[in-house]
Amino acid sequence: MNHLERLVRQFYQWRGYIVRGNLKVGALPHGGWAGELDVVAYHPQVGHLIHLEPSMDALPWHQRAARFEKKFELGRRYICRDVFPWLESSTFFIEQVAILPSATQKELGGGRVISIDEFIAEVKDAILKRGPVSKSAIPEEYDLLRTLQLALCGYVKAMQA
Repeated sequence: MNHLERLVRQFYQWRGYIVRGNLKVGALPHGGWAGELDVVAYHPQVGHLIHLEPSMDALPWHQRAARFEKKFELGRRYICRDVFPWLESSTFFIEQVAILPSATQKELGGGRVISIDEFIAEVKDAILKRGPVSKSAIPEEYDLLRTLQLALCGYVKAMQA
């Protein structure tokens, strides 16, 4: 698991999602797996199901298209069967998101594309709303988020630039 995947997982867990990651799906009859899903998250209170594929690759868009089309198809086929088997697949829309270094294209392989910077901005906004660590610390199990909270909000008061 790379740093970006870990941050994505922590962010969704912190927001109340049940999160699974680096999941091998689609057991093949001769052994092995059809593929791997990076992050799958489900929020039980709101019924939101999201499949995220963070990547820091520098591949051209035409190569990414085939790769993400396969990943997102595996997600649609196996999330409700292998990852969250207690979910009724016919009742859930699976939001699929590729998080990439740039988002010059907004769709890839059937999923939405956001840039790493856009994702980090969403994380930053949520942490800034939380405020200083001394008043409302992000739980220590989310070490990446807590570190960002310290950097953005300080321990007692906001850091001065």
